[in-house]
Amino acid sequence: MKNRCTWCGNDPLYMAYHDNEWGVPVHDDRLLFEFLVLEGAQAGLSWLTILRKRENYRKAFHGFDYNRIAHYADKDVNRLLADAGIVRNRLKIGSAIKNAQGVLDIQEQYGSLDAYLWRYVDGVPKQNAWKSMADIPANTKLSDAMSKDLKKRGFNFVGSTICYAFMQAVGMVNDHTIDCFRYKQVMQLTQPDTSETQ
Repeated sequence: MKNRCTWCGNDPLYMAYHDNEWGVPVHDDRLLFEFLVLEGAQAGLSWLTILRKRENYRKAFHGFDYNRIAHYADKDVNRLLADAGIVRNRLKIGSAIKNAQGVLDIQEQYGSLDAYLWRYVDGVPKQNAWKSMADIPANTKLSDAMSKDLKKRGFNFVGSTICYAFMQAVGMVNDHTIDCFRYKQVMQLTQPDTSETQ
């Protein structure tokens, strides 16, 4: 039997997410935005609750097309508030729209959301070596800095704890515990490719 991080328990959806996505470096702006919205939606709820609604979110938010979401109007907000497939919270829905607008501003300034976010770790995932879940912090100086700057740019639902969970999800940090079968696999994903060296 595979040894996994204890947080994913025995739920098949949770295990699949842990085994295939969590901690894998993400550099696609659309997917980075998706994680940002979902992590914000999770505030006060469990991540499993959000994972179960993820496909509904993708449908409701036009595949997380931030260009489109940035121009959502009142009718879109009302449509989302009536959608039982997502978390029907006006503040969280409003923040997804506001954050989409923020992404467009960041792209104008940095070229991509990817370039903006990954500069916090100098473009290279931080490799941690936690023995147990109890050792993993809820936030760090890096997530504090990211949260502060995103808030300054008008983003909502981007507290330091949310930012750190986001960093874990998109592979900016490898927070699989060292006894987890994914720990070394994820670490190898982040090693520089030496196959093309001169």
